[in-house]
Amino acid sequence: MFRQFTLVGFLLIISLPVFSQDKLMSILAEEMKREMQEFSSIERAPYYMEYRVSDFETYNINTSFGSLISSDSYTNRVFTGDLRIGDYELDNTHEVFGFSGGYQSYSSSSVPLPVENDPMAIKQMIWLTMDQGYKATLEQYKMVLNAEEVKENEEKIDFTKEEISVYSEAPLIAESIDTKEWEGVLKRISSLFKDNEFIMDGDANLQVSLERRYFISSEGTRIIQNFPIVNLSIVASILSDDGNILPLYISYDARTIKNLPEETQLIDDAKELIRKLEQLRNSQVAEPYSGPAIFSPRVSGVFFHEIFGHRVEGHRLKDESDGQTFKNKVNSQVLPKFMSVISDPTRRKFGDAELTGYYEYDDQGVKAQKVTLVENGILENFLMSRTPLLTFEKSNGHGRATAGYIPVSRQSNLIVQSDKVKSEDALRKMLMKECKKQNKEFGYYFKDVTGGFTTTDRYSPNAFNIMPTEVYKIYVDGRPDELVRGVDMIGTPLTMFSEIKAAGDVVEVFSGHCGAESGFIPVTAVAPSLFVKKIETQKKMETHIKQPLLVSPEFEFKESEKQ
Repeated sequence: MFRQFTLVGFLLIISLPVFSQDKLMSILAEEMKREMQEFSSIERAPYYMEYRVSDFETYNINTSFGSLISSDSYTNRVFTGDLRIGDYELDNTHEVFGFSGGYQSYSSSSVPLPVENDPMAIKQMIWLTMDQGYKATLEQYKMVLNAEEVKENEEKIDFTKEEISVYSEAPLIAESIDTKEWEGVLKRISSLFKDNEFIMDGDANLQVSLERRYFISSEGTRIIQNFPIVNLSIVASILSDDGNILPLYISYDARTIKNLPEETQLIDDAKELIRKLEQLRNSQVAEPYSGPAIFSPRVSGVFFHEIFGHRVEGHRLKDESDGQTFKNKVNSQVLPKFMSVISDPTRRKFGDAELTGYYEYDDQGVKAQKVTLVENGILENFLMSRTPLLTFEKSNGHGRATAGYIPVSRQSNLIVQSDKVKSEDALRKMLMKECKKQNKEFGYYFKDVTGGFTTTDRYSPNAFNIMPTEVYKIYVDGRPDELVRGVDMIGTPLTMFSEIKAAGDVVEVFSGHCGAESGFIPVTAVAPSLFVKKIETQKKMETHIKQPLLVSPEFEFKESEKQ
């Protein structure tokens, strides 16, 4: 369903005080009961079935260079179904040589549902989807049964038994927002980018998304949760003389639109972004480098998310094609003794910052749990879904997925802690000292980052790539810090962890969406700044766009006005 914005849109954020029965959940429960009864009459009936429905209300306002590009909203529902054949010990998801029985087949039986609560229309769509899903699952199970015997040291359980949970968050009341006012705010922000003829993109965007998420399983679990996410982004890029497009961005995440910054701050931040773009345009392209560096807290957060967080996601450690970096390192030292790492999806805020990796129950209906992954440098735990390991036989509430995908173990709120911290000035002195020791003219300060990626399988280098957007050279001889461009930070995890020598006393929050096998999910990393004895960089891929032949219409108009 699609409709244009009116003068007033609606952001659903305020809970009703009294619990009321949800009609959609009743429809889902009726159809699940019917299907399980029907399946019970066949030889290989599913031993487990789950339905997930994501009910979305989304609003978007997009502006560019002071003009409105789009302002719209839409409502949609996505049904995701899954079933398992066999039993908890051995089912269709069991991995066999040369073929993954199913737990790596992350796309599931999925279909759009009617947005109106018409019982027969909804049940018809679910029935057709689950019928097709059963046929595909049965073929997977046959391949598992026909495979060679289970190895002696192989995990003996494919799906954990968990407590049945019943939890429902109340429906939400609409809080009116003046969309025309927000269109004006965003246009005023993006209009600032018109004043520089070399800026190629200058956008300000607002997305308000409410997802009401339903989970129901044949075991008896019933969960209804609300996931409101508000994101305001300011995105711009500038063209350098050598033809490279240099992007920068600012992103603000909140659970309600009231928690976004005031317009005055947004304007100031956009002006600062323009100043940095102009500096970046005139900066030098950095050469590949190996030596000391300081990471800002935001960069540290992305660093740990990519090179540590993905390697403690439990389902990977059951996959024989994965590098399994930490599988046999439980109770071993993997980080400096002064560092600890936890994953805490139950935490809503860190200081004033809202954590987007918060939830009450994961996407397998398991209660969210705080998990200590590393304590004083010692690896203690993994992020677990209902796919168990030999020594970790229960979920700890980290089975997550986007609509349309099967949940696997994923990160939530990753919090990096240090019991021994140093001031920012002390970190710089450590950097200087190490540069002299390594006979380096300068060290690097990584201030901001757009994201990163990592590979964990055995068929490619087990490495990572962090993509910073704001990088400075810190000179040993006392020259002012110099902004440089074209830097990507690369490396391998175990080597990099061994090079961490100190943590700073400033801690910040980095929020974003992480893409992996089960889709894009909201995550947060909370981390201090770090001093790293040795990092490696490579040149970033270049664009080499030819300079425009014509003057931009904005600047041609301004020149004519002067005359």
